[in-house]
Amino acid sequence: MQAAEAVSFPPLDRSIAQTRELIGSREVSAVELVEAALGRIAAGEKLNAFRTVLRENALAQAREVDDAAKRGDPLGPLAGIPLALKDNIEVAGVTMTAGTPHLGDPIPSSDAPVWERLREAGAILVGKLHMSEWAIGGTTQNVHYGPCRNPWDPERVCGGSSGGSGAALAASMAMGALGTDTAGSARIPAALCGVSAMRCTAGRVSNRGSIPVAWTFDAICPMARRAEDVAQMLTVIAGYDPEDPASLDVPTEDYVAGLRRGAEGLRIGLLTDDWLQDTVVPVAEALREAATTLQRLGAEVEEIELPGRAQAFDVTGELVLAEAAWFHRDRLEQTPEVFGPDVVTRLRRGAAISGPRYGWGRQQQRAWRRRVLQALADRDLLLVPGCGIPAPRIADSDPLAMTARLTQTISMWVLSRTPVMSVPVGFHEGLPVGMQLVGRPFAEGTLLAAAHAYQQATDWHLRRAPEPPAA
Repeated sequence: MQAAEAVSFPPLDRSIAQTRELIGSREVSAVELVEAALGRIAAGEKLNAFRTVLRENALAQAREVDDAAKRGDPLGPLAGIPLALKDNIEVAGVTMTAGTPHLGDPIPSSDAPVWERLREAGAILVGKLHMSEWAIGGTTQNVHYGPCRNPWDPERVCGGSSGGSGAALAASMAMGALGTDTAGSARIPAALCGVSAMRCTAGRVSNRGSIPVAWTFDAICPMARRAEDVAQMLTVIAGYDPEDPASLDVPTEDYVAGLRRGAEGLRIGLLTDDWLQDTVVPVAEALREAATTLQRLGAEVEEIELPGRAQAFDVTGELVLAEAAWFHRDRLEQTPEVFGPDVVTRLRRGAAISGPRYGWGRQQQRAWRRRVLQALADRDLLLVPGCGIPAPRIADSDPLAMTARLTQTISMWVLSRTPVMSVPVGFHEGLPVGMQLVGRPFAEGTLLAAAHAYQQATDWHLRRAPEPPAA
């Protein structure tokens, strides 16, 4: 695969664990780290990755971390680490747009549980991130606030709906981010921007305090450049929330410690045939090269078939849009003009799905989930392409058609309710491409261990986008 030129942005290039250790030993200042992130945000303003930048608050929090380190106080596992959140996740006292001016820019009075846990672990919030309108759409071509641009080429989309999350990480504006993923909204920008993202098993991470798209399928997702950083964040945010009806009371683990398991002995099914139908040759080649790398690391990889991709893709779209249409039913009926053209088109499609059709779709969901679990019965992971193409040009991207194009191998894993992770595996014509690892329910640790082992053997995740253009 064609590699991009490496670009370094110290002190933001270290892993979260390395950085946290240096902050604790006072070899690195949290203020210095946050100032570096804020400098990257300012330099990359044209990328349109942020909706809100919390400069003064972030620096004040960083000073508190440095003072605590100076006193020798115990520090949390994310102390001093600059993070950013998608702008549909509540943070007390911070405006939240959800990618639309029609929400009225409310200022939440409480934190979403995910941010509460990150904050208590010492993380520093540098800002809220740009996104598709109402988190509906796979390109972040937002008609209200403009497109979020890909750091590898600002004339290209960054994916969506968590486009700002992917762009900010690729441009070294934060060391970690939270996105949301209803049918691929974190994994698409991860693939197109060359970063890592984990969509956990349904119910693993609390969704409370985020604006829904479709209750059955929504998930808040940790995103970072490294799989080990995703593991650091997931160890903090995973866990049961009795106030979230979608949350499941299933034990979590120390996902960082679990990285040591590596890929040795893992049984992996490589999905080919129909799964490569909408994938350009360089992306398919990168997937096979990744499979070869995992084999060298001790995994057993075999090509397998998993029929039903196209129907699972269609059913996912119908169920997601039906639930989204219900959430927006009053706006759709009374003020449809508040939506961008692509969003209102999707919502009207969802509103047209009948109750019997929705019931049929749920039965198809059960059948697809059974098929996926059968494929995983004697395998630890499935290996599948991320987006079938690198990031398209904004000028050539119709949001409706391009979202469908980008989700051909991505959306259906929400139907099976299994964990899935996107990891960068190469470049084509200077643009990142990714793969997905799919695992058994609640086997996030296995996905992270395999992804980390792969990243220890490759350097795609260490590549950084070039300096952003002047604003």
